[in-house]
Parts: sequence; structure tokens; C-alpha cells
Amino acid sequence: MKRSLPVLIVFFLMLSSHLFSQTQNALFPEMPGMVSYTYRNSLSKDLPATLDTLQAMGITDMEFSSLFGHTASEIKNELDKRGMHCSSFGVGYKDLMEKTVTVGENAKTLGAEFVRVAWIPHDGAFTLADAEQTISDFNAVGKVLKEDYGLTFCYHNHGYEFEPHGDGTLFDLIIQETNPEYVSFEMDILWTFFPGADPVALLTKYGDRFKLMHMKDLKKGVVGNMSGGTPTENDVTLGTGQLDLPAIIKAAKKAGVQHFYLEDESPIYYQQIPKSIAYLNSLKK
Repeated sequence: MKRSLPVLIVFFLMLSSHLFSQTQNALFPEMPGMVSYTYRNSLSKDLPATLDTLQAMGITDMEFSSLFGHTASEIKNELDKRGMHCSSFGVGYKDLMEKTVTVGENAKTLGAEFVRVAWIPHDGAFTLADAEQTISDFNAVGKVLKEDYGLTFCYHNHGYEFEPHGDGTLFDLIIQETNPEYVSFEMDILWTFFPGADPVALLTKYGDRFKLMHMKDLKKGVVGNMSGGTPTENDVTLGTGQLDLPAIIKAAKKAGVQHFYLEDESPIYYQQIPKSIAYLNSLKK
């Protein structure tokens, strides 16, 4: 038995080295987070059971876009029971501007670091006037959330902001004219690609202005526009659509994106999500 001990030690060292090498070579070795919007129907019906499902998949990082009829403290308690956490809290524009105190208090109760808004109210095409009002609103509310609650405000793009303006787009203007101390961004890669923008180029250009990311893929053959909308069936399993996920992830990690969330609006999200996670884990540097 003593003579076999060195052999076992060598075996375990080789196995550890192999596993370490696999992790070192993986482009995305971590488990992604999850946007609650993906499981919105299920969470509305039975939040604890849905969290059980997500926990069983290995999900620990959540971005809640709604409280689903619960209080923030109730959700925090359910997350704590499962070793999960909420890193970002998404709210509507009206609540952001008119109920800032409530938003800040709920985000802190949830344990979130970020507050996110994903839609700017506007009629028709997004205009320069819309962008200018947005810049003013974001700078003001971002200051309150940072100074009073220690939260980082992020804007989630939705496609319509990429109307041409000057040498770039209105989205460029919003990034350039908002205060980096108070306003950051969450890149939704589908809603960056859909209107014709390049996620990698934006990540490279603006770096750590992007703190969060929604990872999703667009069905092959679908042609985009600046409407900010497409049928939910066009959300497909990561790696099966039009987006260059490896290039985007590399650029995002270089830019310093802190949280990567899966978002899948497809009616068959429950079939696609496990496949998307497997795809991400299969990627190599």
C-alpha cells in the first residue's frame, strides 16, 4: 500500500493540473446570472419554486426586473435561503424618476449594487430632444442613487437609441454627455446588434462605462431595425444565432463588465436556457 501512495499522488496532481488547465483555457468558466424577466410568468405564479429551479441549475446571481407581488425583504429572504443574491434591480422610467426613494430603498433591501432602467418613453423615432431629456434625467437620478444609497445607475439599451447623430448615434451622445460618476450602462447585445451597431466596437470604445450585460442571440435570417422590438420567437439559444458571442465576451471582459445575465424571451426559454449555459461553458479562449 505504501508503494502505491506516490502513484496516487501523481494521479491526483495530474488530474488537478488537467482541471486547472481546462478552467484556464475556458473563455467563460463562470455560471452566468439570470434576468428575472426570462422566468417572469413562473415567478409571478410561484416565486419560491422558481428560485428552486434556478438554484438547481446552479444560478446564484439574479437581476430582478419586478418584485412579482412580494416585498423586497421577502425576496431577499428567499434568495438568502438558497445561497442566491440580487446584484441588479430593474425598474420602469416613471418609478425611477417619480419614486426614486422607494426604488433606492428596495434595491438596498434586495442587496443590489445596481439600479437599471430598460426603456425610455418616446413617441415614434427616438429624437435628439428625447436624448437630451434622457441625459438630464439620468444625471439627476444617478446622482441621488449614488450619493444617498451607494447604488450605481445603469441604462439598458433597447435599439431605438442608435439613430444617427453627428459622427455617431444618439446612444453615443447619451454615453458621452452623462456623468460617468453617476451613470453607467448595461449592454443588451441583441438590442445593440439588431439596429446595426457593433457590440464589440462599443465595448472597446467605452470600456468600463458598461458594467452589466444581457446575453441573448438573434435568430439567423432576421433583419433588424430601430423599433426596439422583434417577435419573442427570434430569441434563440446562444451560439445558434447571428451574434459573435466569443468576440463579444472577450471584449466585455476586457472592458470590465461585472455581471453577465442570461435573458431569453422565447416561449421555449426553459428548453433553451440549459443549452445556452452549456454553450457558454464550452467556449475556449
